[in-house]
Amino acid sequence: MPGLVKSGAALIVSIVAVHLTYIGYIRPQAEVVMEAARAAGQSAPRDLVVILKDYEQEICLILMFWGIFLIAGKCFAILKDRYLFQVDFLDGATGNTAAGNSTAGDGAKGDDTGKDNQDLSSVLKSLEGLPHQVRDTPLVRTLTASLRRYLITKNVQDTSDAIDSSIEALAVKLEAENSMIRYLIWAIPSLGFIGTVRGIGEALAQADQALAGDIAGMTESLGVAFNSTFVALLISIGLMFLLHQLQRLQDGLVVDTQGYCESFLLNRISTEEHHETAPQS
Repeated sequence: MPGLVKSGAALIVSIVAVHLTYIGYIRPQAEVVMEAARAAGQSAPRDLVVILKDYEQEICLILMFWGIFLIAGKCFAILKDRYLFQVDFLDGATGNTAAGNSTAGDGAKGDDTGKDNQDLSSVLKSLEGLPHQVRDTPLVRTLTASLRRYLITKNVQDTSDAIDSSIEALAVKLEAENSMIRYLIWAIPSLGFIGTVRGIGEALAQADQALAGDIAGMTESLGVAFNSTFVALLISIGLMFLLHQLQRLQDGLVVDTQGYCESFLLNRISTEEHHETAPQS
């Protein structure tokens, strides 16, 4: 819900900011430039304010800033938690386990196993007691689910399957969260084509004036058609580039999460299981 509120607030801010810019500067300035061109008997110049003056371009800019906010928010959420991959959440349990194995005899094997599980249980409790900002990160969620599976089954293969399932769920979740951004990238060129259709329709409505020798109205309407498509395609290209950068970060998050769980959890419990099943001299 907080994410939805932030997204809605960002959309409202984008609408207000862009609309105020249009009514305060872009449209008045474009009208001045076009009026000067009409007085001089020339077609509308290719100034930036003239290119941006229509409603389709305004909506495209609103969606562009909203899309940038969505992409930037997801990128920031991934980058701010990168430090977690440098933290060994199982460090305490590893140290205790190593000490228990080094001092235990053959007759104390069962006690060592119970101590190992108790240490891992305390690690699980510490993970569940972390602040929710850390506990809800993909890395900690995946590690918690995998560690809980190991404590229940005492089986390395089941733990590996739990890691794979969590990683697949994380990848699907990240992909689903990008659906709104992909919709915006599709909607912006569509708005540009709407402007094209509107401009061509207005131009055809002034065909009689063009046949009479006055082509100013037709060229202005054709300018609306081409300008809307031009702006929309440029914006969609920029947003698509940003989306690919976001997907690169998300793919890295998935790979790093799986690597962390395999290195810090799976390798350790498999080593401990090997020590427990090895024949004693």
